[in-house]
Amino acid sequence: MPLWRLQISEEDRRYGHYLLVRRSRDSRQERAYYVVYALREQADLNTLVQVAGCRWEIESGFEETKGECGLDHYEVRRWQSWHRHITLSLLAHAVLAVLRVQEKKNTGRPGSTQCSGTP
Repeated sequence: MPLWRLQISEEDRRYGHYLLVRRSRDSRQERAYYVVYALREQADLNTLVQVAGCRWEIESGFEETKGECGLDHYEVRRWQSWHRHITLSLLAHAVLAVLRVQEKKNTGRPGSTQCSGTP
């Protein structure tokens, strides 16, 4: 009967597997799980929590881009066309974000700039 043995290289030992569990402040039953594979020296608890916390900002950015700039309004046949549409939608969202920050600095109140051209 052959005996199998896992040999982990020095390069593989530099990485670690982690499970980060985040509990909601509102609902104690609601949890989010993150499976992490990262360099051991870079994967301290503070860094993992900070990266997991960025998820909400990223998801809300995509939702805004879908609603304001048509991120999900594409009918294309080729990968290049899809890539072009996504890139231009995200660029339009970035321009709107910069304009909102500038308007907030100038007037002291948040603006409502949208891709559709309506005030």
